[in-house]
Amino acid sequence: MSFEFPLPDVGEGLTEADIVAWKVAPGDTVTVNQILVEIETAKSLVELPSPHAGTVGALLVEEGQTIEVGTPIIRFGGDDSGAEAAPASAGAPASGSAEESADASGDADGGATLVGYGARETSSKRRPRKGAPVPASAAGAAPAASAAEGTAAEGAAPAASAPAAAPAAQAQPASAPSSPGKPLAKPPVRKLAKDLGVDLSQVTPTGPRGDVTRDDVHAAANRTAAPTAGATAPAAASASDQAALEERIPFKGVTKMMAKAMVDSAFTMPHVTEFLDVDVTETMAMVRRLKSTKFLGEDVKVSPLLIVAKAVAWAVGRNPRINSCLEGDEIVVKKYVNLGIAAATPRGLIVPNIKNAQAMGLGELAQGIQDLTALARSGKTPPADQAGGTITITNVGVFGVDAGTPIINPGEAAILAFGQVRKKPWVVGDEIVPREITTLSVSADHRVVDGEIISKFLADVGRGLEDPTLMLA
Repeated sequence: MSFEFPLPDVGEGLTEADIVAWKVAPGDTVTVNQILVEIETAKSLVELPSPHAGTVGALLVEEGQTIEVGTPIIRFGGDDSGAEAAPASAGAPASGSAEESADASGDADGGATLVGYGARETSSKRRPRKGAPVPASAAGAAPAASAAEGTAAEGAAPAASAPAAAPAAQAQPASAPSSPGKPLAKPPVRKLAKDLGVDLSQVTPTGPRGDVTRDDVHAAANRTAAPTAGATAPAAASASDQAALEERIPFKGVTKMMAKAMVDSAFTMPHVTEFLDVDVTETMAMVRRLKSTKFLGEDVKVSPLLIVAKAVAWAVGRNPRINSCLEGDEIVVKKYVNLGIAAATPRGLIVPNIKNAQAMGLGELAQGIQDLTALARSGKTPPADQAGGTITITNVGVFGVDAGTPIINPGEAAILAFGQVRKKPWVVGDEIVPREITTLSVSADHRVVDGEIISKFLADVGRGLEDPTLMLA
C-alpha cells in the first residue's frame, strides 16, 4: 500500500514554493517528524517534517522546481507489485492509486498527521488532482496505469493515465524523447538549455537515469547552430557567444515578493524624504567604550547600528504619530515599537523586526539585533519575525553609501536610512575641527504624517546620536 504526501501550507498562506533540497532518497526508512525536504517560500526557507513513518517510494518533484500547494511531492510505501497485478473490473477506477491508498490509510499511522498537514476537519472533500488515474474502461487496462505509477522516475510526475498500448513507444527512433512528459534534467542543465535556446524535449538524453546532461545540451546547441548558409554563420555564433556571457536569475521567492511589496508601497503611498547631517562623534566614542569594556557581555556585538536603533525607539516615544499606519478610514498609532532592520541576504532583501524594542535596554537590544541578523543570513527567518513591523531602519552605510531615499516597508509609515560615518571638518563653536559625521534620511507616508512630524522625529534621532546621554532621561 502506498500514499502520497502533498506540499502543505506551512502556515503563512502561501500558494507555491520551490523545492530546494531533498533530505531523503527512494528506499530510505523515515520516522515521524524526520526532515524530508527543504523548501523556499516567498518569505523564508522551511524544513518540512514527515507526517508518516515508513519507506520512501519515490520523490515526485525535482530540486529547483516551483510547485503549488497541494501538489504531491513524495510517495510513501513499499512494493506495489501486488496492486499492479490486480485486475480491475470494467468501468471501475484502477485499483492501487495513491489517493485511494492515502484515504484508506486514514489515521492508521497513529498520530502521524501534523499541524498544517492532512485533511481538515471542516471539510471531507478532496480537491481534484491533475494527472489523477482514469477509469480502467477509459485507459484500456488498469495494470498499465499502475505500472506507470510504479516506474515514475525521480522528479517526474507519474503518467497514470497512459494506455496499455504505451509499450509500443519503445519502437520509436532513438532520437525521440524518452517519455511524452517533461524531460528529466537538473536545474543547472535546464538553465543552460534556456541560455542556449535549446528545447529539452528535442534533446536525446544520455544520463544514467535517462536524464539530459550538459554535454547533451551542448551537442544539441551545436547541431542547431550549424549554418544552413554561409551568411547566417556570424549571426548564429554571435547569439551563442552573447548568451554564454549572460546570467539569468530566477525572479521568484523572496526577491519576487519584495519587488511586489516595493511596487505596492511606492505607488500607493506618497513618499516624502528628508535629510539631516549629524555629528556622531559621541556615539562612536560610546561604541568604542562598549566594545573595549565588554560591558554588554562577552559575546554581544556592538555597532553604531545599536545606538541608532536606540535613538529611533527613543524618538518614536517623543513623536508617536511617526509609528503608525493607515487602515481604511483610520490612522492607527501604535504604542509599541516593532523595529524592522532591513537585511540583505543571499536570498534577497527581508525586513525582520525586533518586537517591543521600546522596552529594551542596550544589552537586550544588542542581542536582539545580533540574533535577528544571524537568523536572516541563514535564510531561515520565520514569517512571524517579518510580520507586524511598525518602523524600519536600513543601514546603507555598511555599503559605503552616504544617503538615499528608501521605500517604506508596507504596513508602516516611515523608514530611516543610516549612512556611513565619515571624518569631516565640522564647526564646533567658532572653530573648524575634525568630527565623525553621518547623514540620516527618513522617508514617510505623507497621507499619515505631515512635514512637522517628520522633521521633529528626524531631529530627535539626530539629537540622540549627537548626545546619547539624552536618551537616558
